[in-house]
Amino acid sequence: MHANAAVRSVPLVPRLSPAARAKAAHICVVRHGETDWNRLGILQGWFDVPINEKGRRQAHQIAADFAGEGFSSVWSSTLARARETAEIIASALGLPAPCSHEGLKERHFGAIQGIPKGELAELNPALLEQILRRNPAASFVGGESMDEFADRVLLALDDIGTQHHGERVLVISHGWCLDVVTRHVNGLPRDAILPHKPMNGDSVWLDVARHILAAA
Repeated sequence: MHANAAVRSVPLVPRLSPAARAKAAHICVVRHGETDWNRLGILQGWFDVPINEKGRRQAHQIAADFAGEGFSSVWSSTLARARETAEIIASALGLPAPCSHEGLKERHFGAIQGIPKGELAELNPALLEQILRRNPAASFVGGESMDEFADRVLLALDDIGTQHHGERVLVISHGWCLDVVTRHVNGLPRDAILPHKPMNGDSVWLDVARHILAAA
């Protein structure tokens, strides 16, 4: 199942009321398993890179870690590294094949996608510094702006949440996407630089009810 996300704003609400939370979709967003490009420090963006053997082991470990969480379904980005991670997890948990959503894709990094960070250090060291800091306000020629990207990710989660009221849903996405969700549920500005980079398999929970995305 694929859905397209339009760009719009989503209101910031720190927590739902107990009554609203009981009816909300409880969503866990997880970063996909490792790829060879992760290991080599190559900027992936929208390039379709598969997970490697370590990434597959990580996917099985994620499934084991969440075996008792009672998920009803699994969703993923349309990119191969997220899809394969989601497929492994869904199979291990005995759940239906994952649905996919275009809005869950990694940020588009424009002209620098596919460039190793070591090469970027020579081409544009200032931009590399911004990437290493994971500065969401960094500008990428030919890529997505901070607001375009954040709106897309949050709208995708809103869309998924409205389809799964009262259920637990596992969503496999990407590192910069987890940053977007972390800022949102903590009420942080979109241009806030977070202290930690999400590792492969890291997760963040949120509740979605009536087009409100809130901290779990």
